Amino acid sequence: MTWGQLVSSAFEAIRWNRLRSLLTILGIVIGIAAVMLTVGLGEGAQAKVSAKIASLGSNLLTVTPGSTTSAPGVRRGLGSASTLTMANAAALASHTVAPAIAAVAPITTQHATLTNGALNWPTTVEGTTPSWLTIRSRAIEAGRFIDSQDIKSSANVVVLGALSAQELFSTSNPIGKVVDVGPLPMTVIGVLAPIGSGTSATSNQDDIAIVPITTAQGSLVGTTATDSIQSILLQATSSSTLSAAYQEANHELMMLHGITNPANADFTITAEQSLFSAATSISATLTALLAGIATVSLIVGGIGVMNIMLVSVTERTREIGLRKALGAKPSDIRRQFLVEAAVLGVTGGLIGAALGLLGQLVLPGLIANPVSIPPLVTVAAVAVALLISLVFGVYPAARAAQLSPIDALRSE
Repeated sequence: MTWGQLVSSAFEAIRWNRLRSLLTILGIVIGIAAVMLTVGLGEGAQAKVSAKIASLGSNLLTVTPGSTTSAPGVRRGLGSASTLTMANAAALASHTVAPAIAAVAPITTQHATLTNGALNWPTTVEGTTPSWLTIRSRAIEAGRFIDSQDIKSSANVVVLGALSAQELFSTSNPIGKVVDVGPLPMTVIGVLAPIGSGTSATSNQDDIAIVPITTAQGSLVGTTATDSIQSILLQATSSSTLSAAYQEANHELMMLHGITNPANADFTITAEQSLFSAATSISATLTALLAGIATVSLIVGGIGVMNIMLVSVTERTREIGLRKALGAKPSDIRRQFLVEAAVLGVTGGLIGAALGLLGQLVLPGLIANPVSIPPLVTVAAVAVALLISLVFGVYPAARAAQLSPIDALRSE
């Protein structure tokens, strides 16, 4: 028989046993769709993590202070100490000291309630310098950002995030309006362009208020100005100099703080790449675990193909004997049953791939997470379905090929 005749015969056999064939390919359909969606969810999760970290700024290093210990010996978390100062930030901003560092932004953070008449909105207030805008890769939608003159004069001005501005002013223009930031009236001079990273008040970077750091350190907290800051943002000149920027910052701070043993450092420097690597590693591990579980479905589907093909061999014993009596070789019989198994596998693979691609369109709206299935995964899924059907179809095909023509024709 030619290959065309073999394929035609395979479709004819499947057509005569439609229900059985449908149940056979069901396991493959489920397995292929599950594997594709698992990989798609993993790819989507990694892309989402990458986008969130990128939204924090490019080539970013974050310096945080160490921990403090209370009188009874209870240690507080990292960032609780007051070991970073404006002088530290100024030293790191020197291109002579740290040529690999392009920009530096000291930060103080506190939570405050913003009030506009009868409207109020709790948010995060960050005191910083003009370089914050560049380091965070943010843009101004309306008005302007804080400048060096605002820092020098400790001006009572504020730049609102898009969400904060919307909650306080709805659709009206906030520029030039006065809002109370905690106890202090401040003039709104700008609104940040939205970036839409997150939906909760703790993670949404559009829910923020930016004030001059000198204002935050002094009149905003109602005390005299302090030189202490809560963190320092550093931007390397490029991704290739990020490691050099890390080393320069670490060396300079160790020297400024009089620390000779790195184990006693009273600060921590974190790179965005380390966060991304950790998140990606976790995502990849979970994806591999789920893909392994989904692969079990494929194996079950392959066993289903083998069982059905064995039943088919038993039911078609006289047909096999007649073909052999008419001159069919064992290789012809073996090829016939392998083609039938391959047709079942490819059909199941194509349907499963279609369901996987459909899930890529439907699932993001249901689970609020992206699903990204690479084209290569779709092709590989169909190829795997074909491979599994062939592997599990070998034994039934070999059994059919070994039947004796006389014994086959005698069977009832």
